[in-house]
Order: sequence, then structure tokens, then C-alpha cells
Amino acid sequence: MNNDTQTEASLRRDLAASYRLAAMLGWEDTIYTHFSARLPGSGEPRFLINPFGLMFDEIRASDLIVVDVNGNIVEGNSDYNLAGFTIHSAVHMAREDAHCVLHTHTLAGMAVAACDDGLLTMNQISAEFYDRLGYHEYEGVAFNLDERSRIQASLGDNIALVLRHHGLLSVGESVADAFQIMYYLNKACEIQLATAQLSGLSKVSPMSDQLAEHVAGQFKKCEHERHLVWQAWLRKLDKVDPSYKD
Repeated sequence: MNNDTQTEASLRRDLAASYRLAAMLGWEDTIYTHFSARLPGSGEPRFLINPFGLMFDEIRASDLIVVDVNGNIVEGNSDYNLAGFTIHSAVHMAREDAHCVLHTHTLAGMAVAACDDGLLTMNQISAEFYDRLGYHEYEGVAFNLDERSRIQASLGDNIALVLRHHGLLSVGESVADAFQIMYYLNKACEIQLATAQLSGLSKVSPMSDQLAEHVAGQFKKCEHERHLVWQAWLRKLDKVDPSYKD
């Protein structure tokens, strides 16, 4: 399901849920980093994003603000993170299929983002990203709107992006898609970090390109399952704290 088939109310609930789940998983960075969801409609993109100053575990559907690609706050009384606006507006402007964009500063993601070789195809989980992951060189905190064109070029038509010396970014046709992609991208980074810590004891053996391409193709055939996984995440969150819907 993409956001063309969702109402704004349902998009707000899903995006708020993604923030709460990210907090549960330890992905938050105090009041920094940001998730967004493009609102349906023609014309220039408008998207939901978190108001600056709230922790991820505080965010409710009604807290999300609406911003256009020119930086105007269309709905809401709070400000937004400028670097977040630069990154998210860049993707929403360039990729009509990128209805949801997630950006994180996790320990594992930032560790891999600092590695020359980036994400290694060393297991089944990382193989999902074979030839589907872009890399963007670090230019400092993303306050410069001119960087948007370079972010767009780095992302291309990939499902995710490693922001060098910075963190991770995922895109999807729905919140469910983007969340699932980020979950497994971060998991792949966690595995790589754990493997690096053991590398003195055993030799790392990456997959061949041929095998990695085959496994990536297998994952592509299962992408319809992301919606089922998202419903499972929502059930888990509802048991803990359903206030994200407010």
C-alpha cells in the first residue's frame, strides 16, 4: 500500500508509529534525525515530518507538521530540523515512488558509514542490498540546500543510501516499506560490526557477486510481505503504548 491509497490521518498514524518503534529499537538520537511521509496530491510535494524538539517516543500523529519543498510550514506550529528538511525534501523532489523516507544515526550504521568498503555482502541479510544501495559523500551538516541535487544523484533509484560519516537512509512506497528496509539495513550493519569485532579470530568471507545478485533477486520477490510485517510491528506497539495514534 502506498500513500496514494492512504488518507492523511492514516499516514500520520503510520509515521508516528515508525518513530515510536524506532525509539523501542534504539534508533533515536535524542531530538535529531527524522522520518517523513509524502502526502497524496498533485503539484509540488508536501510531506509530514517531526517537529524539532520532540524525542521519538513522544511523537503522536497530531504532532507531525506539514512542510513543502520550499521550506514553508503548511500545517503545524512547530519548527523543523533544517538538515532534515534538506535531506528529505531532496528525496521527495526526485523520487515520486519515495513516499516515505527514514534517516538514522545508529551506532552500527555510522560505523559502516565510516568504512572505506561500506556495507559488505557477507550474509543473507546484507545480500538484499546488493546493487541497491547508494553512497553519498559527507559535506558537513546538511544546511546547504545546494546539496540536494548531490543527494539525489547519490541515491539514484536505489532503495537505501549510506551517508558517509553520517548514517543511513531508506526509501519506500509506504511507511511499511521504508521501515522494513531500514530495519534490515541496520541489521546488516550490526552484523558487520559484530563480525569486525571477531575478525581477529576468523576470516571474513563475503559472497560472490553472482550469489549476491541471486539472493537480492529472491528478496525482491518477497517485498509484498513488508505490509504483513508492518501490521505485526503495529500490534506489538499497540500492546506497549497506543498513544502514537492521538
